[in-house]
Amino acid sequence: MQRLYDFIRRHPTGVDAFWAVMLLGFASLWVVEEPEGPGATLAAVVIVLALCLVVALRRRMPEQMLLLAAAAGIGQLVFDVHVNPADFAMMVIIYTVAATGGPRWASRLALIGGLTAASLAQIRWPGEAEGTLSRVFITVIMSLPFVLAWVLGDSIRTRRAYFDQLEERATRLEKEREAQAKVAVAAERARIARELHDVVAHNVSVMVVQADGAAYVLDAAPDQAKQALETISSTGRQALAEMRRLLGVLRTGDGPESGEYVPQPDVQQIEDLVEHVRGAGLTVDFKIEGTPRPLPSGVELTAYRIVQEALTNTRKHGGPEAGASVRLVYFDDGLGLLVEDDGRGSSHELYEDGGADGHGHGLIGMRERVGMVGGTLDAGPRPGGGFRISALLPLKPAH
Repeated sequence: MQRLYDFIRRHPTGVDAFWAVMLLGFASLWVVEEPEGPGATLAAVVIVLALCLVVALRRRMPEQMLLLAAAAGIGQLVFDVHVNPADFAMMVIIYTVAATGGPRWASRLALIGGLTAASLAQIRWPGEAEGTLSRVFITVIMSLPFVLAWVLGDSIRTRRAYFDQLEERATRLEKEREAQAKVAVAAERARIARELHDVVAHNVSVMVVQADGAAYVLDAAPDQAKQALETISSTGRQALAEMRRLLGVLRTGDGPESGEYVPQPDVQQIEDLVEHVRGAGLTVDFKIEGTPRPLPSGVELTAYRIVQEALTNTRKHGGPEAGASVRLVYFDDGLGLLVEDDGRGSSHELYEDGGADGHGHGLIGMRERVGMVGGTLDAGPRPGGGFRISALLPLKPAH
């Protein structure tokens, strides 16, 4: 049954031609019995063939077939060819023109033709009906099928237009979702690139500081040199692991396997970060004020990266005798960060570009991170020397 339905959908003109042949067969019986005289018979044959052609080509050329049906109807009136089975084609073409959604003139002409056909037939062939009321009743009854055909066709046209709009809207929404997904992927990759910068800047700076220290005390204190080399080794392995994870995401566009996920840094790991920096030779004073509590993951990651970037810049640009302090303050509606150092970084413009080569993220990356969570960042020289970074990260009230 499905194959038959598919065949009918693929060959609409062939199906219409089949019904046209069937209509021609029924109309031929009427031509043989009804018309009287050679002239009437010839006119009836031409009109019947024209109406059958209307059925055969109704979907291929609906407007042209409507005009042909109108001409056949006029020919019936002129040559006195009575109503016959082929006139069914007029109702078919009225429905087709109303349903295809072609030019409005064609639909209006079809409706007008359906309304007037019965009236003109009653005037041309009064029949046995007597009285005006009877003729009006018969006219209304005969016009009703034509009007219903137009109404049905127009309803189907409206329904098709509605479904076309729904399909177009679904297609548009699908394209918008794809575009939004691409934007989200690009934003995520940009975030991962910033993460990669933070990882490289932090760990490489630790390794450089430790390597310089090891070279300085290699002869005088071999044990300290050995400890520095061990720190370089562990830091390098950690950096390679994080870089492999981040670069794998950038290369494939897919997240790592569940067994290879490394949790994103949070506020609790800031203390570990400070201890790691202390081990690299930088004096850091770390304090927490207020009552620690769970924070949104975006806020925790932003806080960690700000502290990491600030301490990295202190090591790189603060000088050998620089010290730093880190303050975390839990407010009712936010998390405050204050990172200060007493080095010589304030006399340089390196903080702004993030490195001596001018290609880092630095404060630009910090501002982007703070802006993503709706916070504020203040950075600049510290009175008495050094550099200060202050940030306020807002928290949504708990419900």
